[in-house]
Amino acid sequence: MKRSFTTLSGMAMALVALNLHAAVSAEQAAKLGDSLTPMGAERPANHDGSIPAWTGGLKADAGSVDGSGHLTDPFAAESPLFTITAENVEKYRDKLSEGQLAMFKRYPSSFKMKVYTTHRTAGIPDSVGREIRQNATTASLVEGGNGLKGFSTAIPFPIPQNGLEVIWNHIGRYRGGSIRGTIMQTAPQADGQYVPITLTQWFTYRDHVKEYDPADPGNILFYFMQTITSPARLSGNVLLVHETLDQVKEPRKAWIYTAGQRRVRRAPQVAYDGPSPGSEGQNVADNVDMYNGSPDRYDWKLLGKQELYIPYNAYTLQLPSLKYSEIVKPGHINSDLTRYELHRVWVVEATLKEGQRHIYAKRKFYVDEDSWQISIADLYDNRGALWRVGEGFTIQMYDKQIPWLSVSTLYDLQNGRYIVSGLRNEERSKVDFGSVVSSSEYTPSALRKVGIR
Repeated sequence: MKRSFTTLSGMAMALVALNLHAAVSAEQAAKLGDSLTPMGAERPANHDGSIPAWTGGLKADAGSVDGSGHLTDPFAAESPLFTITAENVEKYRDKLSEGQLAMFKRYPSSFKMKVYTTHRTAGIPDSVGREIRQNATTASLVEGGNGLKGFSTAIPFPIPQNGLEVIWNHIGRYRGGSIRGTIMQTAPQADGQYVPITLTQWFTYRDHVKEYDPADPGNILFYFMQTITSPARLSGNVLLVHETLDQVKEPRKAWIYTAGQRRVRRAPQVAYDGPSPGSEGQNVADNVDMYNGSPDRYDWKLLGKQELYIPYNAYTLQLPSLKYSEIVKPGHINSDLTRYELHRVWVVEATLKEGQRHIYAKRKFYVDEDSWQISIADLYDNRGALWRVGEGFTIQMYDKQIPWLSVSTLYDLQNGRYIVSGLRNEERSKVDFGSVVSSSEYTPSALRKVGIR
């Protein structure tokens, strides 16, 4: 299947040819906030205006927030421009990924894509934009491309020169510095039956840790902890991760506390294609957040840019008026509740290196230019067959000025199952962003305290 890709004008074509480890010049970085957005996206509209110019993102007062942190939908009054179905999908195939096309084939009677007017809602605080502009001239990849140096806060490569830099922008995108909140995750059976798993998660970037020293930042990128609070058979199990920048030099550190055994143990399997806790085999460790972890097992190729219909402004999927049972359906989540828009995406292809092992021999990621969030992930098995399709449903946390992955799904085209994560509709506890905490909250001993039932 042929695909047409465009690059970010002649400038980007020249940049791709530069050395893997080079930062861009001050003159190039000056385009950020001018012809480029502060995060590095093309500021102008596309040729026919179906993708509008970026005008600053969604304003902080675009809607309201209830006592549980649920946002109102700023676009609730809009109707779809059109709906893509299995019957008319050929008309739109040049703006769909192979995985999206496969979903129409796998579920011809139920899977559809309601396409709405495009709104470029992603925005960040001005202070973060200044840090990103500085990163453009100082950040670089360590040898082999398996880590970073010379960057701060978020988005190390706003003017990327290769596919690996695009992926590091996704890994290091702006997420508000820290978060604590409760979500629901589930992996339904093929007939739609499911058991909800409730997770409380803590996530803190290094610059939101009290002990962080910019002059000596060390090799930690962020800390992550997750505890299962239901169902009862899993309640009290906790995962702790210390995410390193260079994971080849210093592999990710992970621990698991098992409530039934009351025991903390190291968990080196929480990486690459090791099983993701609570996923019933439907997810591996580096599928979480669409992609995470060390990129060293793949060769990364930047294919350019493409206009694609991607999940966007998915506020409906978080409405507190909805029950989980209204969203979780056989084969895929309820297509009546999803929203797609036309956006420009960076297209990156990852091919497994010779001699390396992973359940995915090839992965193709479609990365939103405005937020650096992976929106679509097409995953191929070792026979070269398309196996799984991931979708990242994003929103702008307008009250906090944070582009946010609201809900993610990963569909298995072979067994008819999927996993959905990030649902909050029935949760009534608020999500906390931006707290500065001590690293002592992310130690194995703290993990044991969190896991006590």
